[in-house]
Amino acid sequence: MAEDAYFEVTTPLGRHVRVTAAYWDVIVTLKHPIMRGNEDLVRQALQTPIEIRQSRSDPSVYLHYGVEPPYLICAVARYLNGDGFIITTYRTNKIKEGTVVWTP
Repeated sequence: MAEDAYFEVTTPLGRHVRVTAAYWDVIVTLKHPIMRGNEDLVRQALQTPIEIRQSRSDPSVYLHYGVEPPYLICAVARYLNGDGFIITTYRTNKIKEGTVVWTP
């Protein structure tokens, strides 16, 4: 795991995705406070998603969907040079449009 990583996981696409503690704090403080304390759900969405989609607007961005009934958890990661980092993560009630790149 990278020294500054808060957590790092490997996705079914074989890519490593990480987030620093400082950036995780930005996500749970400014972007999506509902995700505070839900690191395990985000890890699960990245490691064992129900689906991965490639963003329609940015081909380097992938949306990893996990389940937290009655919601879905979406972990959004950008892949550069083979590895990735979390852009954001949030709860949603539907999967966004995009190209399906992986299903179990």
